[in-house]
Amino acid sequence: MRFPSKHAVTFAAVLLAVIAAIVLYQRYASRPWTRDGQVRANIVGIAPRVAGPIIQIPITDNQPVKKGDLLFEIDPATFQAAVNDASAKLQQAEAARLQAEQNLSRQTELYKTNVVGQQDYQNAQDQYYGAAADVAAAQAQLQTAQLNLSYTKVFAPVDGYLTNVNTSPGTYVNAGEQLLALVDASSFWVAAYFKETEISSVQPGNPARITLMGHAGRSFSGVVESTGWAIFISDGSTVELIPQVAQTIDWVRLPQRFPVRLKITGQPPVPLRIGQTVSVVILPAAK
Repeated sequence: MRFPSKHAVTFAAVLLAVIAAIVLYQRYASRPWTRDGQVRANIVGIAPRVAGPIIQIPITDNQPVKKGDLLFEIDPATFQAAVNDASAKLQQAEAARLQAEQNLSRQTELYKTNVVGQQDYQNAQDQYYGAAADVAAAQAQLQTAQLNLSYTKVFAPVDGYLTNVNTSPGTYVNAGEQLLALVDASSFWVAAYFKETEISSVQPGNPARITLMGHAGRSFSGVVESTGWAIFISDGSTVELIPQVAQTIDWVRLPQRFPVRLKITGQPPVPLRIGQTVSVVILPAAK
C-alpha cells in the first residue's frame, strides 16, 4: 500500500487552510461581529421645581420604582401659606369686582334716564373692567401658588431604577438642581462598536444576536436601528486657526470604530444594567 507523498500531504493541508480561510472570511464579511459593546439606557435627572428643605425621602439607593411613586417631599409650609395668601387676595378682588359691577349697573340705569353724565358712566365701566382684571391676576397668582405647593412632592416620571441616592431628610435643595438619577427601565438599548471596514455590512433593520459577558450560550435578539455619523477626532484640532495634525505611522493604520445602536427585541437572561459588556453578531437581513 502506497502512502501519499509528503508534497501531496502538504498541498492538501495548504488547500484546506485556504478553503477554511475563505469560508471564515465570507462568514465574517456577511456576519460582522464585535465584543466591543455596552448596554445603555436613558437616565432621567430628578430635580425639584421649588426650593426648600426635604422633610421625607421614602426611597433607598438602587430601589426599583414605578411611575407616580413618591421620591421625596419638600417642606410645604411656606407654599401652603402662599396659597392661603393668594386665596385671600382673590376673595378681595372678587368682592371689589362685585362692588364695581353693582356700581356699573346703577350708573347704567342713571345714564339711560339722563340723571348722570357720560363721564360718570364711563368711569364706572373703567372701574368694573379694572376690577375684573384684578380678579384674573389674583386667579393666576393662586394657580401659581397651588402649582408650587404641588411641586413640593416629587414623583417618579417613569418606571425605573434609582441609583446613587445620597440624600437625607433635612437637606436643602434648590429649584432645578438635579438630586437623583433614575434609570428609565423602558429605554435599554445596546451600543456596539464596529470597524469602519464593516459598517457597509451593518444596515438598519439587520437582525442581531446579543450576548452578555458571563452568559455565553444565552444570547438574545436585537435589531439594528442606526449607525453613528461621527466620532471624536483627536487629529486635526485647530490651534490658533491652524489645524494641528498628529504624525501617523504609515504601515500601522488602525480602522476607526463607529457606534451602532441596536434595539433589544428579545428577553435578556438577566436584568440589564447600564455599562454591561456585550458581544454582538449582525445577521443578514431576512429576504
